[in-house]
Amino acid sequence: MTLIGFLILLLIAAICGGIGQSLAGYDLGGCLVSIVVGFIGAYIGLWIAGRMGLPDFFTITVEGKPFPIIWAIIGSAIFTFIVALLRRAFTGRP
Repeated sequence: MTLIGFLILLLIAAICGGIGQSLAGYDLGGCLVSIVVGFIGAYIGLWIAGRMGLPDFFTITVEGKPFPIIWAIIGSAIFTFIVALLRRAFTGRP
């Protein structure tokens, strides 16, 4: 994978992570955190889709590497919601 392809993949993950955080109503951090949340959300979303037998709706392929946009957004929202609940439970504040 080239540097440009990798940067495009990071940008897509950041956008998906940011949208997922917006849907959950909780902000975990800045741009780097959005990238990590986007990648974790893609794994969570694909795992949920595989367990339920659901197809990939919208997948972008960057240099042969597929990235599931819809499942990344859904997984990011789920991951952000879980982290927000855990943070609230342990710290006692929103």
